[in-house]
Amino acid sequence: MKNKIIYYFKEIVLFIVVMTIFANILSLYRSQELNKDKLNISTFELLNSSFYTLSKNEPLLIHFWATWCPTCKAEASNIQTISQKYNVITVALKSGSDEELEEYLKNRNFNFKVVNDYDGSITQKFNVAIFPTTIIYDKKGNVIFSEVGYTSTFGLWIRMWWAGL
Repeated sequence: MKNKIIYYFKEIVLFIVVMTIFANILSLYRSQELNKDKLNISTFELLNSSFYTLSKNEPLLIHFWATWCPTCKAEASNIQTISQKYNVITVALKSGSDEELEEYLKNRNFNFKVVNDYDGSITQKFNVAIFPTTIIYDKKGNVIFSEVGYTSTFGLWIRMWWAGL
């Protein structure tokens, strides 16, 4: 019985390692089409026409998501956690009115900054086609990381820490 448990444990670990490698290769491939230009935006219009001006000399995480995206829902708590310590802007694509988005956030206890991309124009500027997508900029506004698909809190934290060096 003990040998069977060890065998299954090894199989599970091997599966996790292979799937992690596959997911990272797929994300790298999918992120090739993203806009890699230097960030030329300093102010974002958030829900209900409030404005947020980016802090100078700090890394920035821009996260593209949608209320209708199941993977985005699974990743939202990771974004919430990272937004408590780092500069995070999220862009919600075609996810309803400001009021609907505020209700969505309230029901899930999220308070990260949200830009409502009603028509997809912001998402299109960044060439985002798959959700969720996360782009991390360094202190100078250069893209240093991009991730298409789910990212763990730890993965986001490490990337933001690196971006801040």
